[in-house]
Amino acid sequence: MRISELSRRTGVSIPTIKFYLREELLPPGSPKARNQAEYGERHLRRIWLIRTFTTVGGLDLSSVRKLIQVIEDESLPLAAVYRILDRTMARPPLEPPCPDSVTQARDQVDRLMEQLGWRLLDDSGGATTLVQVLAALRTLGCESDLAFLLPYARAAAALADAELDLLATDDGEPDRGAAVVRGVLLDVASAALRRMAHEQQVLVRLPDAAG
Repeated sequence: MRISELSRRTGVSIPTIKFYLREELLPPGSPKARNQAEYGERHLRRIWLIRTFTTVGGLDLSSVRKLIQVIEDESLPLAAVYRILDRTMARPPLEPPCPDSVTQARDQVDRLMEQLGWRLLDDSGGATTLVQVLAALRTLGCESDLAFLLPYARAAAALADAELDLLATDDGEPDRGAAVVRGVLLDVASAALRRMAHEQQVLVRLPDAAG
């Protein structure tokens, strides 16, 4: 298909598609004539992937590029794919408003890991983000103790198990692309489900909220 057809089928403007091509986020088409190229299903899927990661997933193009490289690098073991995904999804560390709160939050995360029996890598992006969240909660006077956090962690463990169960394929080779896509989008889905549950509980426990 021509670039105009690719634009029509994806809903992405031609200038944006050309930008993806220049930035090598999208592989080049097959040359057919002077200044003309043909595009196929691979290009459709890649554009949908980019748009989904940036819109639904909320990722910037730098992160999208990194995840595309991970999907295409078949030399990477699946464990490494998940490590890179974890670091890519993690929020960058910020200068804490109260350094003491970060120290206390880090201790709290260590105790949580010990109670759960979890063993994480030293550079775990998720753990870094959790430390920032707990430090911010403490600074704002909204501290949450371990008893409150444990159900969140156990629910997350069950979700992670269910997600990894989806990796199995008939030929025994996991779909790396699907693993990355689920890693990004199910993160968004879990947050959405929490908000939905919160809305339901507010309507049940605070009846005046419905009116």
